[in-house]
Amino acid sequence: MTVVPAIKRDYITKLAEQGKRIDGRNFDHYRKIEIETGIVNKAEGSARVHIGNTQVLVGIKMDVGEPFPDSPNMGVLSTAAELVPLASPDFESGPPREDAIELARVVDRGVRESKVVEVEKLVITPGEKVWVLFIDIHILDYDGNLFDAASLGALAALSTTIVPAKRFELGEDYPLPMIEPPISCTAVKINNVVLFDPCYDEEVIADVRLTVATDYNGDIRAMQKGLNGSLTKEEIQKVIKGALDNGQEIRKKLMHSIGKKNV
Repeated sequence: MTVVPAIKRDYITKLAEQGKRIDGRNFDHYRKIEIETGIVNKAEGSARVHIGNTQVLVGIKMDVGEPFPDSPNMGVLSTAAELVPLASPDFESGPPREDAIELARVVDRGVRESKVVEVEKLVITPGEKVWVLFIDIHILDYDGNLFDAASLGALAALSTTIVPAKRFELGEDYPLPMIEPPISCTAVKINNVVLFDPCYDEEVIADVRLTVATDYNGDIRAMQKGLNGSLTKEEIQKVIKGALDNGQEIRKKLMHSIGKKNV
């Protein structure tokens, strides 16, 4: 568990009370976002995302397997996250940490519940054979807000994924069937101040975290709360509005990175 020196905690808190942040951003502003696709040649799809100094690499691999018994007419999704020790002094080698499991779970749920991947179109033989899609998330550099970076990386990688049908003698390769993806935006509360896209120092002293995913039409597709604090109704509304505003800009960056225009 990260221990933040009291002097740093007090400094960040007092700045926030004065309407300031340690890197000079406004409370509702994101750091610079960069999205690159086609990073890993041997993957079916891949992307590298920078949000400030946070850097995430996501690779997509596909194989042929059996469907789950309770969803015989759907393809299978599997998401894993690795917190590379070189990315942060807080990360250690060994079995998956609790925060790595949570990160994978949040990204998986966002992809699955938003139905951004049309898994019913990944069936080869109903009840017998389907495509199995693996989303592998690697944290290369950690400076806060892994949820948004990993989610954005997964969406960029999925959006450029080519189903390797030819390799399995199942016809010609084709793009992964997808719909317009939702965009996740994360905010934290420090004392009574709500900040978007927290950097590492802000994140580790936060009282509560809220991630809101919105679609192209401005509808809320998912919400995920973290940490032990609470939010007022007005604070939740503030996060939703910020997620909508930031989501539009982030979506433009995502569409540009994958060579598409908003529909």
